[in-house]
Amino acid sequence: MLCDNCKDRDSVVKLVQIVEGSPKELHLCEKCAAERGVETTVAAPPPELAKLLQNLQQQPLLAGGPASPAARDAVRCTFCSATLGDFRSTGRLGCAHCYGAFEGSLRDLLRRVHGSARHTGTRYEPPRPDALQRAVTLGELRDRLKRAIDSEQFELAADIRDRIRVLE
Repeated sequence: MLCDNCKDRDSVVKLVQIVEGSPKELHLCEKCAAERGVETTVAAPPPELAKLLQNLQQQPLLAGGPASPAARDAVRCTFCSATLGDFRSTGRLGCAHCYGAFEGSLRDLLRRVHGSARHTGTRYEPPRPDALQRAVTLGELRDRLKRAIDSEQFELAADIRDRIRVLE
């Protein structure tokens, strides 16, 4: 099949776009797909965090840190034995105790990335128990409504529908 865009090369990518609520298929060659920003290779680009950590590793020493990068990477978490070098290479800490072991370096990293080492966002609030119970009740009523409609019990379905409207 030829490319829908250039009509010269064989298509290698099938791109489905939703235009005004309906799907539209485009068959594109590798060049036309790349022009539209569609990734055609299987290999994923390296994650942005890994790039950032590599850049930070190449920067001057942290204030108050050990004397050399080798000495700084030799610091280990006492719980899982992970090093700061492990964090730089993977972008992940080994365990919850690593936050304490690498606190100075992590604070500096947060300052560089976010502009502050202190969290100023919103705090997670779990749902209230009454809201959770209401959601469970609504789910059960919707299931009963579906069963009533499927079994053609329309009077019961209307009653359940009204109860759902009251709860919503």
